Amino acid sequence: MGHAGRGRHPGAHRGDRAGRALSTTTARFVALRRAIVDDDRLGAAQRAKTLSELADGWLARLFADVPDAARRGYALVAVGGYGRRELLPGSDLDVVLLVTGRGDPGAVADAVFYPVWDAGLALDHSVRTLGQALDVAADDLKAALGLIDARHVAGDEALTDELRAGVRDGWRKQAAVRLPELAAMCRDRAASVGELAHLLEPDLVQAYGGLRDTLALRAVTASWIADRPRTAGVDLARQWLLTVRDALHRTTGRRQDRLLFENQDDVAAKLGLPDADPLLRRVAEAGRSIAYASDVTWSDVERTLAGRKRRGRRQQLVRRALADGVDEYDGEVVLGRDADPAHDAVLPLRMAAAAAQAGLVPSPTTLARLAGECPPLPEPWPAPALDALVSLLGAGPGIVPVWDALEAAGLVVRWFPEWERIRYRPTRTPVHRHTVDRHLVETALVASRLTRRVARPDVLLLAALVHDLGKGVPGDHSAAGEPIAAGLGRRVGLSDDDAATLGRLVRHHLLLPETATRRDPDDPATLAAVVDAVGTREFLDLLACLTEADATAAGPIAWSPLRSRLVGDLVERTRRVLAGAPPPEPGRLTAEQAALAAQIALTVEQTVPAERDGSAPRSTSLAVQVTPPDDATGLSTVTVVAPQGQHVLGAVAGVLALHRLDVRSASAYTAGAAVVLVWRVVTRRGSGPDEVRLREDVARALGGSLGLGERLAARAAEWRGRVIAHARPQVELLRDVSADATVLEVRAHDEPGLLHRLATALSGPGVVIRSAVVGTLGSEAIDVFYLVDGAGAPLEAAAEETAVAAARFALTGATHDTDGVDKP
Repeated sequence: MGHAGRGRHPGAHRGDRAGRALSTTTARFVALRRAIVDDDRLGAAQRAKTLSELADGWLARLFADVPDAARRGYALVAVGGYGRRELLPGSDLDVVLLVTGRGDPGAVADAVFYPVWDAGLALDHSVRTLGQALDVAADDLKAALGLIDARHVAGDEALTDELRAGVRDGWRKQAAVRLPELAAMCRDRAASVGELAHLLEPDLVQAYGGLRDTLALRAVTASWIADRPRTAGVDLARQWLLTVRDALHRTTGRRQDRLLFENQDDVAAKLGLPDADPLLRRVAEAGRSIAYASDVTWSDVERTLAGRKRRGRRQQLVRRALADGVDEYDGEVVLGRDADPAHDAVLPLRMAAAAAQAGLVPSPTTLARLAGECPPLPEPWPAPALDALVSLLGAGPGIVPVWDALEAAGLVVRWFPEWERIRYRPTRTPVHRHTVDRHLVETALVASRLTRRVARPDVLLLAALVHDLGKGVPGDHSAAGEPIAAGLGRRVGLSDDDAATLGRLVRHHLLLPETATRRDPDDPATLAAVVDAVGTREFLDLLACLTEADATAAGPIAWSPLRSRLVGDLVERTRRVLAGAPPPEPGRLTAEQAALAAQIALTVEQTVPAERDGSAPRSTSLAVQVTPPDDATGLSTVTVVAPQGQHVLGAVAGVLALHRLDVRSASAYTAGAAVVLVWRVVTRRGSGPDEVRLREDVARALGGSLGLGERLAARAAEWRGRVIAHARPQVELLRDVSADATVLEVRAHDEPGLLHRLATALSGPGVVIRSAVVGTLGSEAIDVFYLVDGAGAPLEAAAEETAVAAARFALTGATHDTDGVDKP
């Protein structure tokens, strides 16, 4: 509690007791505690209460074993979760030993605290006089929150009563100062951790709407400034989060409050649920209930404290009109005096738009009245309703709290029944931070900053809101979402043409990022497919802004500087073709690269045959050039020119992996007896690729003296010991992507040397890797290979099957035998 004498472990004194046998009392406690934790017949609430009562009896026995003279005038007090009788399997024992100014408390502290450590439990303890404890509560907000729940365990009960009364009295007297501090602490925590209802790996305690916020609500109630909403939903939500936390502790065998992907299915099974999805939905619903109660409570606190200040200055509240039938009063959006909800179906949307634009939130009472009295909107919506919706979506940061309030009132699902299917729905990818519904709202928020860049900002904002509605139905969500979006567009009042455009935006909302990061930009079919899909510059602008908004809202992995640059280059090339410019020529060697290739080819031709078999390339038969990293993207270009060989590309990929360079793309060109490999790489650490060391290691790898396979295999084995892969790898042939190459896509959990293994395995007899587009999203590797035969044509069916089998074999961690190149 922020004071000397508090700790969680015994420090150096613990070593003095190492190996000491447990006392009979402690051994019995440990055995009973383990039986309670393992008993599946107990519910979480009953287990928490039983563990608390067991700890009470044990600590009271330890306290009673101290000689009466030594413990007279002392009290052992449970605080925090233990004080609330909410001991979970991984909880600390939070206790305060209250002492008088007389005597040495050491004998009592040792008799009580050391057995706790001997039992292997975490102990959060302090030893204080009553005055010290009250001073700490007055100065330390976190300590005060724990002491509010003080409960007597053993000793002088009058001393505990005096502590509890003093803490609560001081809390009420300081409420005008402490509650704003507590509100700021809650806001900071929410900004840092996120909102429980919309996180994919939620922290059950720290996230906004989690258990920590229920304690804040208790503290507000104890202040007598405001009361939390008296709803059974909040109490049920808290109990459910405690139940999930109990199951998480029991599943992991330790204190863990973040519900990670790898634990979710196990926790769901422990709770009798079929899988993680219903678990996360119920967690999200609980978090939303608590968060909404917190919003309402803190709003009440703010108004109450502001009212006290106004009374001192004799200021009067003033109504301010925001829209037709909508006013601002005392920091909330309320109905105007002339509002007629029973005859105004557009009023809820008009109020929501006005509130979001003003940075305010409608009062719960007002929203409840609107939900109960306003008639449904006619279909199609009248123009004022569509205008209000677009205004709401374009409000920027103001949309999030208003949308949450509308959801809590049931209005969002009333307007958009499709929303129910994606409400609180998790997305199990490394790219997204939020549930599907919150991601859509966040995408609209980002899109509101991009509206000046498009001719139809209304269509952009609507597309941002609906682009992932297809995730609520089976199948590819982009294709499934097109008719959903088009139908919704007609319902809200768009023309048939605009509704069709909305549907096309949804169908193609992944076109630009997938093409830019997973297709060969030099393949003519790549750009032709994009031009054919977008059709017009106006649609391209809409799609580009939707892409940026979608990826930015997803998180930094989805919209890194590199991905932004790749998408931007593709958009610009597409825009030029749509303006009438001819398609760009396929990638060719630069004059410098062609000269290097000619030089290497000449050297190869002059090399006697005996020197070509198994020997390392001579210094004149290999060239490596490196450009410094680009300031915006961090990309460096590594050009390697070497004699043609079956596994040159795989060997160079392995060297780049050893140098901790992440490959983003690779292209291969042949020039006589030489091959030119152009790599775009990102340095994982350091200033950039080392050209001299790269050249030395590539030469050794091609000569078979680097030990490349063994070194990469060791690194991959170490990596696998630290990482849990969540899904099986996938190998797929992508049809109709290229007219002059076979395109093979590999998706797998990324690991050191993966590209080396794949490239080596695919470079078999009669197969040439013409280019590769390599991408990594979080821990997910997405590598696309453009394969041709020795004549530069797409592979025949038999060769395709062989390539697929080779890639799958490489994903197991092994590769085929190679001539002159090491094998993992």
